[in-house]
Amino acid sequence: MNAAVIGAGGWGTALARVLDECGHKVTLWPRREEFAKLLRDKRENAAYLPGIELPSSIEITHDESALSGNDLYVFALPSQATQEVVRSLSKHISHSNAIYVSASKGIERKTHMRVTQVISSALGVDSGRTVALSGPSHAEEVARHVPTAIVAACEDHDVACEVQTAFFRPYFRVYSSSDVVGVELAAALKNVIAICAGITDGAGFGDNTKGALMTRGLAEMRRLGIALGAEEHTFSGLAGLGDLVATCGSQHSRNRFVGEQIGRGRKLTEILNEMKMVAEGVITTESAKSLAELHKIEMPIVQETYKILFENKDPREATNDLMTRDLKSERW
Repeated sequence: MNAAVIGAGGWGTALARVLDECGHKVTLWPRREEFAKLLRDKRENAAYLPGIELPSSIEITHDESALSGNDLYVFALPSQATQEVVRSLSKHISHSNAIYVSASKGIERKTHMRVTQVISSALGVDSGRTVALSGPSHAEEVARHVPTAIVAACEDHDVACEVQTAFFRPYFRVYSSSDVVGVELAAALKNVIAICAGITDGAGFGDNTKGALMTRGLAEMRRLGIALGAEEHTFSGLAGLGDLVATCGSQHSRNRFVGEQIGRGRKLTEILNEMKMVAEGVITTESAKSLAELHKIEMPIVQETYKILFENKDPREATNDLMTRDLKSERW
């Protein structure tokens, strides 16, 4: 296939390498022209994926016309930037026979759209041509061929299977799914719980706390997902439980890092100003709280996370408020 990867952060760079190793003709398109030149000259993404060579077979360009006529488009962009970038490139990439893959994990702030919905709307293409690619897959590990399993989800299962085949490598196993709603919501919402997991680490709580947080956080993810049309079992799969476990405990997780710093007493704005990469869970917390209120879904962990991030609530006070709520059955 002819494949274009749009966005040259760590994840976009790693996915370009996967596709190149699968034998596809790959174009990597960074958003900034000067960054494209740097990657071409150095053949290494030192800013986001240091120590990993970019093969000469991967074309690196900021020329929009180079994106025309590809069979597969992969968007590895911050979720809040996807709408603008896709619209700006639409005349070069919008055609009915292509497949459009979202590798982002977020919910658009104002519209509450999932990223595949953003892509489909911005390009005017059928939603059956848009695929969510997600799962426990840190770019730093994929680039080093650490065994990884993810899921490709699309309303049209045949299209999901095409993407499954396109990305498959012995170290990169891809499963297929038709529950694109569940996969995208699980991928986005687990970042909120990962921030909480970081807070427990920064505040000096223990494994008991994190185990409870992850379990009850998954219950909240599932409740909201089902209300929005997702299949319950998806939240026990790679995009849900799998990614939740990886993100809540990983040194690579930007969202867990943000939470850890907050648990140590730092302010959110200070932390974000120092980061090169985007912690998607911060804005997703806003979206999740809004969706929970809109659909009247109880999500107490999300509510308390919002208060910590945006209302400067003390994490220990928030923890106490969660622990002393009215007693309930585990299944609610």
